[in-house]
Amino acid sequence: MAERPLVTMSQLLEAGVHFGHQTRRWNPKMREHIYERRGGIHLIDLRHTLEGIDRSFRFVRDLSARGGTILFVGTKKQAQDAVSQYARLAGVPYVSHRWLGGMLTNFGTISRRVAKMAEYERMRDQGDFEAMPKKEALLLSRELAKLELNLGGIRNLTRLPDAIFVIDTPKEHIAVTEANRLGIPVVAVVDTNADPDLVTYPMPGNDDAIRACELFTRLMATAVIEGRQRQQAKPAA
Repeated sequence: MAERPLVTMSQLLEAGVHFGHQTRRWNPKMREHIYERRGGIHLIDLRHTLEGIDRSFRFVRDLSARGGTILFVGTKKQAQDAVSQYARLAGVPYVSHRWLGGMLTNFGTISRRVAKMAEYERMRDQGDFEAMPKKEALLLSRELAKLELNLGGIRNLTRLPDAIFVIDTPKEHIAVTEANRLGIPVVAVVDTNADPDLVTYPMPGNDDAIRACELFTRLMATAVIEGRQRQQAKPAA
């Protein structure tokens, strides 16, 4: 029996995955992934999208089956909810508010800030803030809120990830650059304004529509979950 497809062409169409950017806002390196121009907009060849999804899904699934970690990244408004929701569902770290420079290339410093956040949370939960002068407690509460917003999604990331999944590579160019510098594979949705050469596993598609962002993120989360299930099903050595 043939495997059930990960996603169908009609589902991609319904999510608007085929809509690229205006033709004047394109990256010529995406030429091979463009089906046609229509009404001043580039339309993406969904056959390439399906191929990219299949390769990316297999990579993420196999990585997870080996115990690897993938970091989800998507800070644009259209992607934030999907990234945080599906990353939590799959139990993977994520960045959905703001990418702080050095999150990968200066991981030691970022880890110390995460530890600081955890210490502040412990102090808050034990009632230490209430015993402080009001002004000091207010300052610490504000600092903690900022740390949780920026670093809450990576609180359990104790080492560099084995890969990152990105929505909107031009917007997340710092994350992509850091990953490339460290040799960390990049799985990403690449719209018609993106440079696919910066991505290890590109999935040509719309990275602006909420439904499209949700579809891609759900698929990558499913790949993680399937990989974990395979890992758990392996007989003990």
